This record gives sequence, C-alpha cells and structure tokens, in this order.
Amino acid sequence: MSIIEWKKDEAVAVIKLNNGENRQNLEFAQTLNRVLDEVIEDKNITAAIITSTDKKCWSLGVDIDWLGKQFQEQNLDNIKNFMYEMDNIFKKLLLLPIPVIAAINGHAFGNGAILSCACDFRFMKSDRGYFCFPEVDLGIPFLPGMVAFVRKAIPEYKFNEMKLTGKKAGAMELAESHIIEKACADADELLNESLLFAKTFNKKRGIFKEHKKRMHKQIIQVIDNEDKEFIEPLLLMIQD
Repeated sequence: MSIIEWKKDEAVAVIKLNNGENRQNLEFAQTLNRVLDEVIEDKNITAAIITSTDKKCWSLGVDIDWLGKQFQEQNLDNIKNFMYEMDNIFKKLLLLPIPVIAAINGHAFGNGAILSCACDFRFMKSDRGYFCFPEVDLGIPFLPGMVAFVRKAIPEYKFNEMKLTGKKAGAMELAESHIIEKACADADELLNESLLFAKTFNKKRGIFKEHKKRMHKQIIQVIDNEDKEFIEPLLLMIQD
C-alpha cells in the first residue's frame, strides 16, 4: 500500500494519508506531489479532500528522525529537495483549479497544520485531535512562504497567538475563529460533512483557477522569491 492513495467518490477525489503519523519527508513530498498531479489530470474531478487513515493523527509534520539522519550522513541535497518539494505542494494547493478540503481527523502539528492551511477549506473532528505550531519551542522558524499562506487561513490575531505561544487548539476553538468550517463530532461525521461540502462545488476550472491565482499572487511571489534564501544555506534551526 502506498503511503498516499486516492479514490473517487462521485466527482470528489478523496486523498488518504496512509502512513500512521504521516510524518513528512522526501518520499511523502514526492508522493503527494504525484497524487495531486494525478487528481488534476482527471477532468471529471470537481473537488478534493485530504484526510488520514490513522485514528489519531492527520499529520505530525516533518519527519525529525529522517531529517536528523540526512544531516548526520550529510545528505544535504535530500533535505533541500524535500523543502523545495513541499513548497511545490503548497503552491500546487494554492493554485489548483478545484477546491481542496482538509478533513482533519486527528492531530495536525507543525508542518501538518501548515499543510492544512495551504488547502482552501478545513473541517476537523472534535472528539480527538489538536492543531498547533510547536516550532517556537523547537527552535524552527517558518519559511516566509509559510507565514504568507497561513495568514490566509488563520485570522491575524489568532495566528499571532498560536505561532508565538505554540499552544494546542481543538476543533471547537478553531471553529470559533473560523479557521475550520465546522467542528464535527467524530470521524464519520467529519468525512460525511467534508464530502457534502465538496459536492456543492461544480465550478468551471478556468475561472476557479483564475480566482485562486489572483487571490494568492503575493503568496506565490514570496514562496518563489524569499524561501530559497533560507533553504539553500539550510537555515532550519535557531539555537539561542
């Protein structure tokens, strides 16, 4: 079984993250990029959902064990390729000519929470799972592009609080701040509500893509022009 798979539910592509905690490494990034390409090649698809098959986790962010091994073995190109591949995913989600819905059925930490913010809409179950940015405690700063597109998903006051404190938030709190569309009682309701919402979309791809292109023009410019400054020298950690 692939670490990421997808199937069709009528005209909706349901993308399933299949690797437990769904830690993000080069394989994860390359696979998700390929899956997104496959989805968009199907002209009958009108919306996409990203969810997880794990009962506890949607995605716990960067695979720290993998990252540490790459540093130890001086496979620095692997790290850079991973970061560029993730930027490609973020840009792809921001520009995809169909709506992308994150059905967050468990914990979304760090780069997992960030990934959900690149999606157009978010639903989350309320019986289990937290959403947080622990980078401030781990000594890991956001790339400029991440800051730019997380701001389109999270109100500034809430982003300021969550980013600088590293606090965990549940689905009800996220719903109150309009970060998610709905806090769902459990995993079944989450998938049903996400599918119902996804199936309300039947927009022409040309106009939908143009709306997203114009809405996110400045974000794409930041990713393209500013992230490289930190990726190339691998300025990933701040120690003091």
